Amino acid sequence: MYNLFKKDFLLIIIYLFIGASSFSQTNDDVLKLIRNYDFDNAKELVLNFKDSISKSNFNQLIYLLENKGIHQGNDINLKLNINDNTTNDNYLNSLQFLNKGLYTLYYTDNTNKIASFSFLKESLDWAILSKNKPLICQVIKGFLDYYQTIISIDDTTYNMYLNIYSNNIYDETERNLYQFYSEIIKFERASNSKVVKKIIPNLYSLQSKITQKIDLARIYLRIGNYQQIEKKDIDSAFFYYNKAENLFDNSTKGFELESLIKIRSNKARLMILNNNAREAVTLLKKIIGKYKGYPFEINEIYLDYYLALGYKKLEKYDSAYFYGTKSSLSEKKLDQKLHLASLYDINTKYETERKEKENLQLKIDKEKNQNLLIASILSLILLSIIAALTLKNSKRKIKLAEQEKELETQKNSTFLKEQEITTINAMIDGQEKERKRIAEDLHDNLGSVLATLKLHFENLKINNENKKIDQQTLFDKTETLIDEAYLKVRSIAHAKNAGVIANQGLLVAIKMMAEKISSAEKIKIEVIDFGLNKRLENGLEISIFRITQELITNILKHAEAKNATINISLFDKNLNIIIEDDGKGFDIKTINLKNGMGITSIKTRVKHLEGTFEIDSTLGKGSSIIVNIPIS
Repeated sequence: MYNLFKKDFLLIIIYLFIGASSFSQTNDDVLKLIRNYDFDNAKELVLNFKDSISKSNFNQLIYLLENKGIHQGNDINLKLNINDNTTNDNYLNSLQFLNKGLYTLYYTDNTNKIASFSFLKESLDWAILSKNKPLICQVIKGFLDYYQTIISIDDTTYNMYLNIYSNNIYDETERNLYQFYSEIIKFERASNSKVVKKIIPNLYSLQSKITQKIDLARIYLRIGNYQQIEKKDIDSAFFYYNKAENLFDNSTKGFELESLIKIRSNKARLMILNNNAREAVTLLKKIIGKYKGYPFEINEIYLDYYLALGYKKLEKYDSAYFYGTKSSLSEKKLDQKLHLASLYDINTKYETERKEKENLQLKIDKEKNQNLLIASILSLILLSIIAALTLKNSKRKIKLAEQEKELETQKNSTFLKEQEITTINAMIDGQEKERKRIAEDLHDNLGSVLATLKLHFENLKINNENKKIDQQTLFDKTETLIDEAYLKVRSIAHAKNAGVIANQGLLVAIKMMAEKISSAEKIKIEVIDFGLNKRLENGLEISIFRITQELITNILKHAEAKNATINISLFDKNLNIIIEDDGKGFDIKTINLKNGMGITSIKTRVKHLEGTFEIDSTLGKGSSIIVNIPIS
């Protein structure tokens, strides 16, 4: 029952985690669509939201950013229900205050604009608590929209928000947008041509990086301003204004209309300077009579001013005076100085609060670190005591184990020495038996044949003088005896030269030798071969077998090894033999290889085969012998 409950509980936790992750990802997807001004697809995505509060907040945000308070005539459909209650969700709280800030910025009169900034600040606080970077970046863009309504080249408080933006960039698109805002705001607030000339190359570069047409139009507009004011290049200025204007064919949404109004007002100004004041006035009058909304009121200050310039150019001084006065009154009505003063006050308080929070957090972190340090020291002391006791106990165990191992080693050493003596005695006995058998074969078989052959030669000598016996018969018998002697010698030689080699070959003989020695369980010999698919010349195989046999005998006699390896390979007409052991080794510089070990004899055999012979040995680390023999 407990296990079943535990399983169900874990499944619930997993589902909640997956649900929370999916919720966060979907929110981020909506913000990315909003970032790209893709409001139609953002609406489609929000339509599938199950949470009504999130759905409502996102729909409000989309409406505010899509329309931006700008509309044509009386065409406005504002249906927003801004909630004043905060929740336990930092993300939703941030969205709620962001909507309040944007609503106050776009849809209320000038007296409430400072409240807009306060709402945006509240939204940023909640966004930072949520630690959601797409949301933080979206809120910062709300601040930067607010700064577009402030007509002051001296104000630089926006840099504080660009710094927060910089610390929360989460992908390449956002990185490009951060660079765009940084450069475009500096350009729009630049007070001298030197600063403008420094920024303009960056704007040219951003043309290929920015994909959002609203932001791209803003770049074209500022490049057009540069061509007109700094370069005095009217044609290039018109080119960039037209390029920006062409991005907004059949535009009806507020976010597009805002850009279009700015583009056409700048274009009209250029027409006036280019002695086309009549067409400029007509264009400006269409704009003024067509659009409504607070963001338009900001632009209307410039529109009225450009109309005054146009009418002055047309020598209609009454109209010029009217629109000039209207522009001046509108600027006073916006009360930018009051806005700036309030803005500085809010930013100062915000920065002070932020530093106080940072200091408080540093204090909390310091206390945590101190507690952690004390806990770590106590844990370290405890662990040291445990380690000391464990080490002491371990040393005692190791000492006992070493004593037992030493006793076992002594027993094994005695046993191995006895076994080694037995093996050596067996080898000596075998050699003696072999010598005795050869001697007996020579005496019993070859000796009698040679004695008979001697008699036949004496008969041949006698018969040559007396001619008693047929000479040819004696020759035939003598020849038969010579053949018999030859066969006896050959038989003895074949017996000596390893019957296995003659019948089955070098590799089989070496493997049988290794298997036979390993079966005594004193040493394990492994044979590794490569390329020996075909037999070598018989005499060469015998020589190689004897060399290998002698080297293995040396290991058995002197190395005290547990394991040995015979690596024999044939590649590119070169036979390579590597014999290694894990025995006690020896110092090549101090040992006299001429006395004992049969090394001199082996070297002579290898030299006879036009090969090379190398020894590599280290005390306590075994030995390696490498033999290379060319195969013709």
